[in-house]
Amino acid sequence: MNFNKFIIALPAIFIGFAFIQKENKKEIIQPGAQLEKLADGFLFTEGPSSDAKGNVYFTDQPNNRIMVWSVNGELSTFMQPCGRSNGLSFDKEGYLWACADEKNELWRIAPDKNVSIVPSKYQDKQLNGPNDLWITRNGGVYFTDPYYKRSWWNHTSMPQDCQAVYYIGPDHKTVIRVVDDLVQPNGIVGTPDGKTLFVADIGGKKTWSYTINKDGSLSNKILFCEMGSDGMTIDVKGNIYLTGKGVTIFDKNGKQIGNIAVPESWTANVCFGDPDMKSLFITASKGLYRIRMKIKGTRG
Repeated sequence: MNFNKFIIALPAIFIGFAFIQKENKKEIIQPGAQLEKLADGFLFTEGPSSDAKGNVYFTDQPNNRIMVWSVNGELSTFMQPCGRSNGLSFDKEGYLWACADEKNELWRIAPDKNVSIVPSKYQDKQLNGPNDLWITRNGGVYFTDPYYKRSWWNHTSMPQDCQAVYYIGPDHKTVIRVVDDLVQPNGIVGTPDGKTLFVADIGGKKTWSYTINKDGSLSNKILFCEMGSDGMTIDVKGNIYLTGKGVTIFDKNGKQIGNIAVPESWTANVCFGDPDMKSLFITASKGLYRIRMKIKGTRG
């Protein structure tokens, strides 16, 4: 089947939304805003990330492709095949990084779609399956490496001795393990100032914060909230957006302030996009959704 023909951009279909605490609704969501389904017909959407113009790239991993929703409201295929890419993130030079878990690699994709494979082994062993990533202002990369058995793999056991978080410095030469005591790290995002990293342990049902040290190492592990997450993002006020059953929002102190209900069996990931960075894009199973927010997001 030609999936480029099968998937269509939908007219604005307003799904509606449910927010847990009504008193916080006016502070976060644009007045009158409703959840829109922008496109559907995917097998499983993941890994959204916006470029400098606000176009949102995301993956449809079972179909082995990276899609893009433009600021003009058009849906197109950016790359297919794409190494079974999952999480995505743009660096400051406009390159799109992808957790390409077909061969458990990290890809750096140039605007002209030329692919560079970044060193993607730890202690000369294959990674479990890079899942999600966050890029610092100086070009360092943090990524999570849980183990989810894929149908396209030949191996049936975990290559590494644990499910960990790794760091690659700005020279993009060496993979360093920075967290090794979580059950199953998944979503990851950092603050715009580059001082704090948040890691969602979906297996442990918790999200942790860490202080980012100058050498890229992490310290000062603190429990942020009693909820894990598949993906996550952050806005300019420090609110954290976690996924799973819809999108659950926590303030910068870890207090839950709301939930956006999404009419899908699973909400995988979120990012901010559009030119003003006030649209929250949601990848949820077979659909791509959007809701307008009052607070600007970051590109993390």
